[in-house]
Amino acid sequence: MEISHPVRVRRTYVQTLVAPPEKVFPLLCPVRETEWASGWNPRQVITESGYVEPGCIFVVPNVPQDSIWIVTQWDSKEFFVEFINVTPGITVGKIEIQLQQGEKEQTLAEVSYSYTALSQKGSEFVEQFTPGQYQVWMQEWESELNHFLQTGTKKENQTPH
Repeated sequence: MEISHPVRVRRTYVQTLVAPPEKVFPLLCPVRETEWASGWNPRQVITESGYVEPGCIFVVPNVPQDSIWIVTQWDSKEFFVEFINVTPGITVGKIEIQLQQGEKEQTLAEVSYSYTALSQKGSEFVEQFTPGQYQVWMQEWESELNHFLQTGTKKENQTPH
């Protein structure tokens, strides 16, 4: 049995979105995200309802191998969703998104990603998941989602989500 100290990182960013939580929350779904996130296209979504729900599983093409995502919490009253993301042999991630009413018709979305390495490749990934890189990624995501909320269309020419 191998027991080791975790190589882990957690990053949090608060997005300001231009719609109330009731309008934003349904878009935090593996199916609905294809409407607004550039490059987002899960290979498979396993769901009773056709959309996000507790126990929903989706497989996302990734390099060096696919990632498996599981919805572990989904609360439409509290506007909270949590996913576990496993890239076998590389990392286990936990993604938590908590929406809160902002000023007027805005939403504050606290988005946290935590990753734990399962291997040397995973440790390299964790080391490269810097605060600056995370902030840029979250700002791109915020821009894409705000564009969709304002226009109903996907913002073009963005880095894959």
